[in-house]
Amino acid sequence: MTQSRTTLDATPSVALPIDADDGVPRAPPAPLLIGGRSFAWGSRTYVMGIVNVTPDSFSGDGLLAHAGADPLAAALEQGRVMAAAGADILDVGGASSRPGHAAVPVDEEARRAVPVVRALRAALPDMPLSIDTTNRAVAEAALDAGADMLNDIWGVGADDSIARLAAERRLPLVVMHNRAEARYRNLLAEVIADLDRALERALAIGADIDSLIVDPGIGFGKTAEHNLLLLRELDALAVLGRPILLGTSRKSTIGKVLDLPADQRLEGTLATTALGIAAGADIIRVHDVAANVRAARMTDAIVRGGWDG
Repeated sequence: MTQSRTTLDATPSVALPIDADDGVPRAPPAPLLIGGRSFAWGSRTYVMGIVNVTPDSFSGDGLLAHAGADPLAAALEQGRVMAAAGADILDVGGASSRPGHAAVPVDEEARRAVPVVRALRAALPDMPLSIDTTNRAVAEAALDAGADMLNDIWGVGADDSIARLAAERRLPLVVMHNRAEARYRNLLAEVIADLDRALERALAIGADIDSLIVDPGIGFGKTAEHNLLLLRELDALAVLGRPILLGTSRKSTIGKVLDLPADQRLEGTLATTALGIAAGADIIRVHDVAANVRAARMTDAIVRGGWDG
């Protein structure tokens, strides 16, 4: 008996294992609860305001830089102003991450950042708060003081203590790309691969995929040319299937392109905000909240069509 053409042409098909995910990233990613607020990715751009409780921030906004100032009072005022201007999250950091910065002892970093987190939580009970640290002890103290989220600038590094803490407490985590040296063979491919490995590691220790946010790490272990390329190809990070946080505010690449000091880089920052949103950024981390909120809303109206007239 002759087999039918249908049978002869059939090829074996592959089925998913019973416990396997389909491997197709959701677009947009599932909404995420941060503090008491739901972040619906793709609906609009969210703005993270930077609260630097340091004396040596590259941007000149460190709240410990001014002799005689009360950093706690200054942080509270800054938080209130940012909230009123439309910030969706406040990110508190007690140690500078600028190139060439001096290492800060853990107890000093905690002394700077934790009281600010506690005071902001009391003053702005509905505002999601993030703690920007690579030290687990500081992160734990900040979470106990009211922080809702962890932001790890060495998310792709060997130390997974911050990722483990996020998994243990079932909290959102920003995984940022970073390298000790700007040494790459294929920048974009390596940044994506490093972030993907970090996500897989976080999942392996118990993190929920929907709680993870990626950050390409503009200015961290990258030259100005690297940073410009990453911004130009930012949409490629969508392959990771995670919300994208973009932090370009006042950074040195803007200063090099425009030949301007940190306190004159607002227009350059706004350009990266608009183009970053057009390329898929979900959160922008900025110093100048009011101006960036306006730029984000205008860009959203064009890119996402969210303006209802």
